[in-house]
Amino acid sequence: MTMLLPSMADDPTATLVLLRFSGDVHIKSRATRHQFVRRLIGNLHDALTAHGVAPRVHTSHNRILIELPADTPHGFLGRVFGIQSLSRVETRCASDANTIVRAGTELFRERVAGKRFAVRARRVGNRNRIPIASGAIERELGAALLPSAAKVDLGSPEVTVHVEVTEREAYLFANREPAEGGLPLGVEGRAVTLLSGGFDSAVAAWQLLRRGVVQDYVFCNLGGITHEVGVLRVAQVLAERWHYGHQPILYAIDFEAVTAELRAKTARRYWQVLLKRLMLRAAERIARQRRAAAIITGEAVGQVSSQTLQNLAVISRATDAMLLRPLVGSNKAEIINTAQRIGTFELSKVVGEYCDLVPHKPATAASFEAIDAEEARVDLAILHTAVDRARKFDLRNLERAQLEIPELEIEQIPPGAALIDLRSKAEYESWHHPDALWLEFQQAAATYPSFERGRRYVLVCQYGLMSAHLAERMRKDGFDAFHFRGGTRALRRSVEPA
Repeated sequence: MTMLLPSMADDPTATLVLLRFSGDVHIKSRATRHQFVRRLIGNLHDALTAHGVAPRVHTSHNRILIELPADTPHGFLGRVFGIQSLSRVETRCASDANTIVRAGTELFRERVAGKRFAVRARRVGNRNRIPIASGAIERELGAALLPSAAKVDLGSPEVTVHVEVTEREAYLFANREPAEGGLPLGVEGRAVTLLSGGFDSAVAAWQLLRRGVVQDYVFCNLGGITHEVGVLRVAQVLAERWHYGHQPILYAIDFEAVTAELRAKTARRYWQVLLKRLMLRAAERIARQRRAAAIITGEAVGQVSSQTLQNLAVISRATDAMLLRPLVGSNKAEIINTAQRIGTFELSKVVGEYCDLVPHKPATAASFEAIDAEEARVDLAILHTAVDRARKFDLRNLERAQLEIPELEIEQIPPGAALIDLRSKAEYESWHHPDALWLEFQQAAATYPSFERGRRYVLVCQYGLMSAHLAERMRKDGFDAFHFRGGTRALRRSVEPA
């Protein structure tokens, strides 16, 4: 299959990036692969446009060539699902042996000087139309480079010379950069994801984005405006880094009345299981609106009390929708490592556990009968009303104001105010404002009721989420509290000379 979208410019200064299809795309039947590649091309166009680059994309067989203006970063292309690896082409030339050897010698002679090297060549496309063999290229180019090098080392070379030969051109480059692979986003339908802002739900969403499932997000708000802003920041990272080809929506549902109903009418030990069931019911209503085929959650067996196998079975019965739990067998360390890789870790680690429906002795093996009896006491009309009033956010077009909490924010330390740094002790000791007192977040959250009333408090943390959350709680209890806008980075800029 060869497709040209649109014509490639003959610009000698342009950067040419070669992309390889993932195995998931390459092994498909001809008709399915054609469909997947069309979707992949559309997603690449969206990625290029999002980064301010006019799309110039050429596909041939199982390769994609993208032309970028000189010195344009290209790493974002590896985040377009369906791409297995990519390489920045350093030289392109005619696909005859003499030209390839001449171009390769000129490009790599100095790079292999005094080093162990290897030449890796392959033919791409209809090999019957490419008369030169890969082995011949490796031998001839290797022989031309050997006088400058220490030796040929096919096992562990210090420099690898890559050559890919098509019917018309050959491409020479030094590196193969890994990409995310998977399936092009959009080829496997639509789901909604229950997003809490923590590590697990964001990683679960990413796992199924990589499998081609477009997603919208359902956020059941248990912690007020600061919880909402924290989740929006996590969701924005997913949307802007990983949703190329799709415009995801986040539905923010105020769960305050729902949790009040649970407290008033149900047994405390079942609150967590009941809450998860009500969240699934909320997600199911949004899924119907969005014509989504499944609900995605970040649950893993045994991670918390509501995620024992028995409790998961009971929770699952709350909906007839397909439930996808991509992390069900994952360890926490694996989840955190993935969160770091996909860019959500730093934000998720400061999105607090806002739910105060945590009983002292939660049920770890709730029976279907007990949960059915408890849930029968709940007025589900309250849940339906909350879902119908959900606020919608276009995650790839969020305004700055939607990620801020102006009524809680302050940009200068007022005279006489107590400045409290909520970070860890190590972070505090690495740098802190000279007037800042150190009180780690959990300790501050537990002890602030004993603070002196009538005094103004300014709270600061690394990103401004924990400090905003605590400032909001203190305000509700009658304290004059603010959080420092922009976190410790902004605070440091305010006191250090430019």
